[in-house]
Amino acid sequence: MAYDKFNILTSTAVPLSIENVDTDQIIPARFLKATERVGFGDNLFRDWRYNNDDSPKSDFVLNNPTYGGQILVGGRNFGSGSSREHAAWAVYDYGFRCVVSSFFADIFRNNCLNVGVLPVQVSAGFADRIFKAIETDPKTELEVNLPEQTITLKATGEKESFDISGYKKDNMINGFDDIDYLQNIKEEVVAFANELPY
Repeated sequence: MAYDKFNILTSTAVPLSIENVDTDQIIPARFLKATERVGFGDNLFRDWRYNNDDSPKSDFVLNNPTYGGQILVGGRNFGSGSSREHAAWAVYDYGFRCVVSSFFADIFRNNCLNVGVLPVQVSAGFADRIFKAIETDPKTELEVNLPEQTITLKATGEKESFDISGYKKDNMINGFDDIDYLQNIKEEVVAFANELPY
């Protein structure tokens, strides 16, 4: 399944300054029955977003019209807990294309990269500056430059670099998942196979 190509994303951001956000909070277990990667965005942070009667909780950031954008800025240790890939599906399906945190759980990070969500890990100090900038001005924009592997606070020009594997970087720039990548190099694979002795 191909995803949106990711090159340079400039967007406002939604601040979720809660630490240790686990995958059960991102997408509760009762919503894991579906196997297609659509519809999960409706239940992203379900128990934090809605009351028992399905009315929105006004104090949760995703229900606050002040904030919006394609970037979610999370607290430290984002995506911990179970390895459910549905958490990354929910983030993508909601409309986020990038999650920023000072630390990600490894499995969640990899699941995001597999579905077209860029996890950008920054220093704790830079994360704090992002949160403060958004608190001061909710229209604050971030620029996430995947080719250069940098994230910039547009208002001040403050910038940090982030790490990503070359393989995943190339896939995201091209909008590939793992199958798309293999299909893209099919001729090379066939040529190599033909050179092998029988």
